[in-house]
Amino acid sequence: MNTHADQFRIGEKAASFLRQEKKLLIDGKWVPAQSGKIFDTYDPGTGRIIAQVPEGDAADIDDAVKAARRAFEEGPWSRITPSERGRLIWKLADLLEQNADELAELEVLNNGKPLANARNSDVALSVDMFRYMAGWATKITGETISISAPDKYHAFTVREPVGVVGQIIPWNAPLLMLAWKVAPALATGCTIVLKPAEQTPLTALRFGELVQEAGIPAGVINIVTGFGPTAGAAIASHPQIDKVAFTGSSEVGRIIVKAAAGNLKKVSLELGGKSPVIVFPDADMSVAIPGVTQGIFANSGQVCTAGSRLFAHKKVFDQIVDGIGQRAGNIRVGHGLSEGVQMGPVISPVQCDRVMGYIEQGRSAGATVAFGGTRIGNEGNFIAPTVLTDTRPDMAVVQEEIFGPVLCAMSFDDDDLEQIARQANDSIFGLAGSVWTRDLSVAHKMVRRIRAGRIGVNVHGSVDAAIPTGGFKQSGWGRERGQEGLNLYTETKSVIMSL
Repeated sequence: MNTHADQFRIGEKAASFLRQEKKLLIDGKWVPAQSGKIFDTYDPGTGRIIAQVPEGDAADIDDAVKAARRAFEEGPWSRITPSERGRLIWKLADLLEQNADELAELEVLNNGKPLANARNSDVALSVDMFRYMAGWATKITGETISISAPDKYHAFTVREPVGVVGQIIPWNAPLLMLAWKVAPALATGCTIVLKPAEQTPLTALRFGELVQEAGIPAGVINIVTGFGPTAGAAIASHPQIDKVAFTGSSEVGRIIVKAAAGNLKKVSLELGGKSPVIVFPDADMSVAIPGVTQGIFANSGQVCTAGSRLFAHKKVFDQIVDGIGQRAGNIRVGHGLSEGVQMGPVISPVQCDRVMGYIEQGRSAGATVAFGGTRIGNEGNFIAPTVLTDTRPDMAVVQEEIFGPVLCAMSFDDDDLEQIARQANDSIFGLAGSVWTRDLSVAHKMVRRIRAGRIGVNVHGSVDAAIPTGGFKQSGWGRERGQEGLNLYTETKSVIMSL
């Protein structure tokens, strides 16, 4: 099959992987989908086919669940020593690092992000996540509890793996989102059925090869490519899955919750966002302007925590909007493998049309396209970084998650922090936000008032494996990363012993 991937220079390892036949990883074996179906996966920078992968469905998910259940109940994974689990997870991190260039190239071809971002951010942070969770494998403990009759009873708790977990990852950061979910599940002793997004299956399949190379036992990690309404739905509803973890839109999150009700499986969700960015008049503009620009245009705006609602004080509104616009105009947009590119395409023609539709909808509702607002080129899904002014809280572009490079800018002239916070909180979402000020008192007060799972002060998008992330309101349930993310893959068992 001619994939057209050779129009850009990639390494031989990535090229070889693209050429090989793709299969599902179930019970340690690479197998075709039972239906025999395959589907195309595309380069969003060119719109051309780069590979074909199996179209797994409910039957394949069932096989994967059975394998994961056997590995959990009969196999070694949940019973081996924590130090051995940690060693294998660390080895997997080493393999990711050793194959970083190949993984980054595959991520670029399948997702579109610039190569430097894929290599230095996505792959590097994935390695960090596995190493961080490798350390936790030996530190999962219960506690001894003093009770009302200590001379008669001894009480303590233990943390045990939740069991078989289904994990559904998104297309905006495929490898990194995989790491956020797989690493804590492995550290706790769970077994996994993983479904990557249908748009971006390649790094998950390459990861499966590294899982085998690391020596992780068969059935511990099973990878099924396929579509959400079939393979994804089968994971959410399967009676032998103990927990499902999903990252994606709030709309699909609601579907997951309903499907999971059949056996009342545990559910964790990292969903949509419409994050507020609040710039006070005393903010350091040399920090705020590049920070806000990065917070919305990184990854072409396809970030759940993107700072897509700007609230700037009237005294500095024009300065910051002009500054963002100038920086946006200098962003080099293009294919992620092209030298010097700073922003790639959005993921698909459907997403491109959706984003452009929101821009036109905003314009029709009275918003001004201050910068950008156009498609770029005839090939690929490229959109110019866009800033909308004259936006109002009741507009769809302000209330709904666009998931593209579109910033909605609004001004305020009130010094009442409660009123400013009310504007920031006027959203069904609560995933993230940021405050830009030199006044520590204002910063602390705003941090307490904004209803969101992660707040930055003079920074917006910084992440670390140790810092939990997740949403308030309709932005999700539970947390990922850190000890809180680890604990979601455990059950607490209380033990009371008569003395």
